[in-house]
Amino acid sequence: MIRRSFLASLLFLIACAPESAPAQTPPTPPPAGVQEAVFAGGCFWCMEHDMGALPGVVEVMSGYTGGRNANPTYENHPGHYEAVRVRFDPSVITYAQLLERYWPLVDPTDDGGQFCDRGSSYRTAIFVTPAQRAEAEASKAAIIASGRVNGQVVTPILNLGRFTEAEEYHRDYARRNPARYAMYRAGCGRDRVLRQV
Repeated sequence: MIRRSFLASLLFLIACAPESAPAQTPPTPPPAGVQEAVFAGGCFWCMEHDMGALPGVVEVMSGYTGGRNANPTYENHPGHYEAVRVRFDPSVITYAQLLERYWPLVDPTDDGGQFCDRGSSYRTAIFVTPAQRAEAEASKAAIIASGRVNGQVVTPILNLGRFTEAEEYHRDYARRNPARYAMYRAGCGRDRVLRQV
């Protein structure tokens, strides 16, 4: 079951108050030449915002993956991670570079969630295709060997299964709701904790 701290719950309710959840639409395939990567790092609003700012990233979509529910929703996604699907142009940014950017965006030592968001839905993970596994494993080994992380790296590398796009009101949240997003991010302490990690 998803658990949020009282502060996180309050911030989330304020941030999402006026929105409704329209029906989900089926995902569209990526354009020719565009590749995909899937990452979990706590609240998908934050991961979507941060990964979307990278040159060469074509699209970032919030969603759910890693669970057994065939039709996960925000209210019902047991076993799923909140994650983002990153579509990118490999002639501008490589998968290895996306992995390198991922690590500073998360606390890879926390296996109980991220920042003020607690519970299994908010854990970190890198979801991979067979072709991506070796690079992802090498990236994790490199971050461990670097000594840059204060603590044991617990972020798993998991096989990518079905990715279900999140409801419309979760998508591109930071751009569409900048004041609410800023309040949520600051209140959750994400940037403060990342500086410490």
